[in-house]
Amino acid sequence: MHVGFIGLGTMGASMAANLAKAAGVELVVHDMRREAAAALIEGGASWADTAGALGEACEVVFTSLPGPKEVQSVGAQLFERLKPGSVLVDISTNAVSAVRELHAAGAEHGVHVLDAPISGGPRGAASKKLAFFVGGDKAVFDRVRPLLDAMGDRAILVGAIGAGSIAKLAHNLSGYALNAIMAEVFAMGAKAGLEPLSLFGAIRQGVHGRRRTYDGVTEQFLPNSYDPPAFQLRLAHKDVSLACALGREVGVPMRFAALTLEEMTEALNRGWGQRDSRTAMLLELERSGVEIAVDRAAMQAVIDADGAEPGR
Repeated sequence: MHVGFIGLGTMGASMAANLAKAAGVELVVHDMRREAAAALIEGGASWADTAGALGEACEVVFTSLPGPKEVQSVGAQLFERLKPGSVLVDISTNAVSAVRELHAAGAEHGVHVLDAPISGGPRGAASKKLAFFVGGDKAVFDRVRPLLDAMGDRAILVGAIGAGSIAKLAHNLSGYALNAIMAEVFAMGAKAGLEPLSLFGAIRQGVHGRRRTYDGVTEQFLPNSYDPPAFQLRLAHKDVSLACALGREVGVPMRFAALTLEEMTEALNRGWGQRDSRTAMLLELERSGVEIAVDRAAMQAVIDADGAEPGR
């Protein structure tokens, strides 16, 4: 099978190299800089002078590009040359609207489109420890699954076209937001007199440090079950109040912590003090007009799918 790969940056080059090792794959590559493909060409990959030429030669094409504008431009070139029935898999971090437009444009040319943004970073790209969040048709996903498996260890069909990009953006946003609050936490601890390594060693042994980042949402938030409480909101409010007070005492700006306290205070004023501490999360759902209530058995099936138990 002739498989194309466009975009040979730090992550793209490593993924393309792993893809080239897959059985039955004849790799064709393209990048704005031919020198970026030198190692791949030396290893047996073919070079295409343009994105269109690559599309004409391939049954499946992967694009790993900087953003929506680049994907749109390359996609237009590919659709002019890809044969009907071919598959374009965009693994870039892209705008949801751009992905859906790409899908519609592909359909006009008889080309299937999946969005499959990745998570794992440069190390994951090199070691094949990558997750693909995939949006699109299941039959098309099944068709390219062996190619995804050649580059990563988790290929997840999230939903219809665009669903992969929604999952990726949510994932990255939460990660960077956690970075911001962690910066506050460590600044507060260090300025209050605790050596940073000691703080790290301590908090990683707490309940939040011992479990997967997202496992906490499986207990109350996703199933929409806040009673009886695992830990009461009024007690959590006290804890966050004390942390914010410590920050003020040592002169550390606590913007994100203060916002957290405001959310918890509003929840207290709703009369939710005896409910679980995570009941404050209902405020954002209310403001957004969103209702979330996930069946516990269905949620457990997702947990069981990767063979890992959620941390406690």
